[in-house]
Amino acid sequence: MASVSVRLGERSYIIAIEKTLGRLPRELKRLDPGTEIAVVTNPKVKSLFGKSAGDSFKKAGLKARFLLVPDSEKAKSLKEAMRLLASLSRMDGKGKRLCVAALGGGVVGDLGGFAASAYKRGIPYIQVPTTLLAQVDSSIGGKVAVDLPEGKNLVGSFYQPKLVYSDISFLKKLSARDFASGMAEVIKYAVIKDKALFNYLELNRRKILRRDDGALLEIVKRCAKIKAGIVSKDEREKRSIRTVLNYGHTIGHAIEAAHGYSNAYSHGEAIGLGMIAAARISRRLGIFPSEGVTKIERLIGDFGLPVKMKKADMRKIMDSLSRDKKFIRGVNRFVLPVKIGRVAVREAVPESLIREEIKKLYC
Repeated sequence: MASVSVRLGERSYIIAIEKTLGRLPRELKRLDPGTEIAVVTNPKVKSLFGKSAGDSFKKAGLKARFLLVPDSEKAKSLKEAMRLLASLSRMDGKGKRLCVAALGGGVVGDLGGFAASAYKRGIPYIQVPTTLLAQVDSSIGGKVAVDLPEGKNLVGSFYQPKLVYSDISFLKKLSARDFASGMAEVIKYAVIKDKALFNYLELNRRKILRRDDGALLEIVKRCAKIKAGIVSKDEREKRSIRTVLNYGHTIGHAIEAAHGYSNAYSHGEAIGLGMIAAARISRRLGIFPSEGVTKIERLIGDFGLPVKMKKADMRKIMDSLSRDKKFIRGVNRFVLPVKIGRVAVREAVPESLIREEIKKLYC
């Protein structure tokens, strides 16, 4: 077991990283989040982990009800959020203390957390991430949101969970594509903050791809520790410290939006492409050396992520970029690598340069 603390005063919580759900009931009893727990999940995750999660909630003295949402990015909609809020209202009642568990990947975590933040101006919730992407990134930090057709995560808030409980045994059930998608975020952390982690990924690719327990614990713990440290210093992204977590996401989110959040590119696949584009932009600006670009591209490809994309509608990509909530007063902001393990935030990158590097991603 490993435990990482997110230090935010009265909103502090721990990230428990385990090989089973065995410790979950004890953690829930310690927290005492409520008497009734709404378990937000999708049908596939419920079929795989619903029984073990339900047993854990029962052992903690919580009456659980599963609330199912679609298994796709399109579940992160205002329509689904309203449906969840109505379900929470029906579960609620006199003498009941309602809480939420987000059991699933990043979509479930974002949607479940958003509903918890909105219902009665906030009720307790916990994250039980079941994907690599969620365990290393989206479940940590309190960013909860839903999408609009115009862009990703445009309606949301900062709302911290009471607990993040990561069971790495869940990762053994992921498809190769979903596992690779999570590795994009792991690579992101290595590039922005941890050269030693980047070296570890290069040297231990085979162990990681066969999902060795020791390797999984190592990468989940190291990424969780990096994100916890950043969030603890800049919870609401007011000091530009947290901004570095957006490496690859500016163009990555635009790629997702341009494809209608379809199955054409998973979140991690889009972020991988975004990281390559950002590294190349950094090289063009004279910030990042060519060998660094090559190393990033190679590592992304080595973990089964695409390094090229099918030709997309440039107008849609650029329109989505213009709506990016990370931009300030209409001025673009990019997180660009300076060297492996360190990045910098740059504003007003020429639009012509952005277009050129996106086009170079085309097959």
